[in-house]
Amino acid sequence: MDFNRSVSRPLSQLGSSFMENEDELQLMGWNLTPEDLTHIPEHWLSYPEVRSLYHYILAFAYTILFCLGVIGNGLVLWIFCVSKPLRTPSNLFVLNLALCDFSMVLVLPILIYDSIDHKYPGHLQCQIFALCGSISGIGAGATNAAIAYDRYSTIAKPFEGRMTYGKALILIICIWTYVLPWCLFPLTEKWNRFVPEGFLTSCSFDYLTPTEETKAFVGTMFVICYVIPMSFIIYFYSQIVCHVFNHEKALREQAKKMNVESLRSNQDANAQSAEVRIAKAAITICFLFVAAWTPYAVVAMIGAFGDQSLLTPITSMLPAVFAKTVACFDPYVYAISHPKYRLELSKRVPCLGINEKPPATSDTQSITTAA
Repeated sequence: MDFNRSVSRPLSQLGSSFMENEDELQLMGWNLTPEDLTHIPEHWLSYPEVRSLYHYILAFAYTILFCLGVIGNGLVLWIFCVSKPLRTPSNLFVLNLALCDFSMVLVLPILIYDSIDHKYPGHLQCQIFALCGSISGIGAGATNAAIAYDRYSTIAKPFEGRMTYGKALILIICIWTYVLPWCLFPLTEKWNRFVPEGFLTSCSFDYLTPTEETKAFVGTMFVICYVIPMSFIIYFYSQIVCHVFNHEKALREQAKKMNVESLRSNQDANAQSAEVRIAKAAITICFLFVAAWTPYAVVAMIGAFGDQSLLTPITSMLPAVFAKTVACFDPYVYAISHPKYRLELSKRVPCLGINEKPPATSDTQSITTAA
């Protein structure tokens, strides 16, 4: 595909026009080569260069996210790999989500450096970052849908709905089969492309080039990578909520008929409580995904189909930064809500001060699966 049409003025004129008044604030891209300008949507080239303060604030935010993400996701990967009680089929989805999150976290140093240096990272680094961001975002969405399905099966169908290793591996293969084409199409420029956005220090797929191909790609991405996973997430968790309410209502009515306070033994209550805690953790993580990626999805849809004048460098960068936060906060939700994970952390990393006690009875196999 020839994307040079995204720059309406000749490239040789662009560079010179930006340098006419050096005493004034230059337009974005004034110091880039004609080769670099071919990779940048002309929309961004009409805005004044972003002030250094904003770049430094962005670098500071990325640094915090990098530290949180490396520590949190590193602990999740380590604990779930070395702890035998956590090696369950359902936890394969946890590992897959942590890997997706790590793909985003590991490229944050590129963003930190480029933000401090106030410069376009270059075409190769731009492709690497955008590819990792796509894997993280699309992969996390599909994995969260699988987690929602697993939680629904475990809670609504506790006997026949348990996940097996074979089923989990098949679902993970399906996840990556679903994810990879939407990462490789723009990488190879077979359909769409990866381009700089916002401050020109980060990159994503092109949602600004005014072509029918761009509109078709953005619309398809919106449905395939956002609407469908979110629909599955909402459906399965709504079914979980309905099941829990109906089950609790039935137990209360039966207990009332039998003139007893509760039909549950302490062990059943503990198991049910652990399952609910795990389900709450999964619901929280899925909510974080929806909350983090919805603003970015709106930005992409406005860029392709709406009024592009609404998308200034700052208004487009805020959703982009917010979308990266979910990759850093996911593991901390598990640390707070997952009883088995907290127990292993308290044993293996006592300096964290987590005082999780083992369950009162040993017969709690039903709660070892995780969201």
